[in-house]
Amino acid sequence: MPASPGAARTAARSAPALHPRNRHQGRYDFPRLVASSPDLAAHLLTTPRGETSIAFDDPTAVRALNRAILRSDYGIAHWDLPDGALCPPIPGRADYLHGLADLLAASGDGTIPRGASVRVLDVGVGASCIYPLLGHAEYGWRFVGSDVDATSLQVATAIVHANRLDKAIALRRQPARNRIFQTVVRADERFDLTLCNPPFHASAAEAAGAHQRKRRQLGKAPPAKRAPAPAPNFGGHDHELWCPGGEAEFLRKMVRESTAIGRQVLWFTSLVARAEHLSGLRRQLRQAEAVEVREVAMAQGNKQSRFVAWTFHDAADRTQWRAGQS
Repeated sequence: MPASPGAARTAARSAPALHPRNRHQGRYDFPRLVASSPDLAAHLLTTPRGETSIAFDDPTAVRALNRAILRSDYGIAHWDLPDGALCPPIPGRADYLHGLADLLAASGDGTIPRGASVRVLDVGVGASCIYPLLGHAEYGWRFVGSDVDATSLQVATAIVHANRLDKAIALRRQPARNRIFQTVVRADERFDLTLCNPPFHASAAEAAGAHQRKRRQLGKAPPAKRAPAPAPNFGGHDHELWCPGGEAEFLRKMVRESTAIGRQVLWFTSLVARAEHLSGLRRQLRQAEAVEVREVAMAQGNKQSRFVAWTFHDAADRTQWRAGQS
């Protein structure tokens, strides 16, 4: 049973850096990536310091880089996005998944659970389907990805089919734009994890202004070691970039809905881009009587990010849940 609000505990990891298991430490190995995906060669350039890179303000180049990384490092042979779709920086997305793997390990005997017995719900899977692709490649987990946008789901479905991952990744339409878990999570389902990269902005105008600022910054800055920090990301459709009330309201809604399915999910999680939203989120999780809350810091380019995880299962419940799937 959930503990009282005062019983919720918060744990944090300091000194954010790429996770030790993240494949993307240091600089991109462009010769290796080009060997895997020759099309990337057309987008290479030499920086003023004589280093090989790409123009990170060019969405075509960024898509080509992602295709090469997915093919070379994760065995994803077929991946592409339509113009304007959110193109995710893979190192940061991988970091979130590795942190989630550690979270599950701590809920059991310390061993990272692998394989199809682990089920994960990706809220807002997007056209890229990036979290299911990476999570299945790294850990063999099964995913359900939900999205409000039919076109994004069509693109993601084509990626799943082309890579013969239909048994590992299922995609569902969220018909209600003002809902997160409701209508997606079925009454007889259980998930070890939910994950989410919430819409960042509170309005279309705010998103457009941030997009223009980012383009200017990318145009002035030298090409980076890694793809630009992901908040806000390069590109993106309206439903990916903004929602009424922005990230803070989306998180409040997520917490409210999580209470209704608290026994069906081991850990709810979400990225939180803005640190100023943490205090309100902590307060709401206490009011929701979350048994435990964790904040895990991550490095995302030049920015610091984090994900927040909460559960309505006490330690004994979590151990029993994990033991039942080993």
